[in-house]
Amino acid sequence: MGCLGRLGYRYLVGSRNFRGIQKRLIDSASPEVLFIIGAISQYMGAALAFSIFDNLGASLVATLRVLGAALILVLLRKSWRRSLQDLDMFWTASFGIVLAGMNLCFYLAIDNLPLGNAVAIEFLGPIAVAAAGRRSVKNIVALIVASLGVLLLAQVTSEGTAAGVFLALAAGALWALYIVLGSRVARTGAHLDGLGIGMLIGGLVISPTSIHAIDRAFDSPMLVLVALSTGVLGNVIPYGIDQVAFRRISKTRFAFLQSLLPATAACVGILALRQKTSIGELLGIGLIIFAIGFRGKED
Repeated sequence: MGCLGRLGYRYLVGSRNFRGIQKRLIDSASPEVLFIIGAISQYMGAALAFSIFDNLGASLVATLRVLGAALILVLLRKSWRRSLQDLDMFWTASFGIVLAGMNLCFYLAIDNLPLGNAVAIEFLGPIAVAAAGRRSVKNIVALIVASLGVLLLAQVTSEGTAAGVFLALAAGALWALYIVLGSRVARTGAHLDGLGIGMLIGGLVISPTSIHAIDRAFDSPMLVLVALSTGVLGNVIPYGIDQVAFRRISKTRFAFLQSLLPATAACVGILALRQKTSIGELLGIGLIIFAIGFRGKED
């Protein structure tokens, strides 16, 4: 490789220039594309986490997922260098505790309910935020259509327990709070550092729920590493993308676009896993796409 080639290579792979290219790519991507990328990562992380529930327990997996993601972000970004004033600790801590609680409640919910039931119930959270944020006829119609699409995709059944329903409702309420608090943190100086430190605080707060399963961790150290790694797919990537989206769009539109999560999961199952799909599921995907297009960028 010649001198000019080496200089060009160093320029392309230089960390500062790489970050600049990365930032331009993210800034140029539409919120819908970012949500789809985040959803794919999140559901891959959820599938990996669910596979070790029987070995470690849902609460321990949720705690390790949040703490693992927090440590990765804090170490990569050297967040300890940020001042407490920049981090706005009250809102950062509140955001992290809500995020961790949302993860914990959802994992416990799907341990007591079919996944479709839990997704449908939890989705009430972002629906409430979207409905409260903009009460135009267009927004309400789009929300109704998107909600029908989610219900069709969720394939709600009569199985499950009352505890599972309660936990899914709690996860939905915390999801609504996550949208409100996440938007605030994203617009402060904290941004991704606030996400990392917030998750660290949140992970420590929910950790007592997994004390009863701590002996399993000593028996299965490799599974503990797997649980920690789910934080990258399930938290770092999707919630990092959320922080980018929060800075670009309103809470109302962000909440509405959450309907892309179950639609993306269904499409991944159809295209990548070659899962058989019903007419109802295809209709559900179509309804969500129609609702997003119908609503457009109205805020």
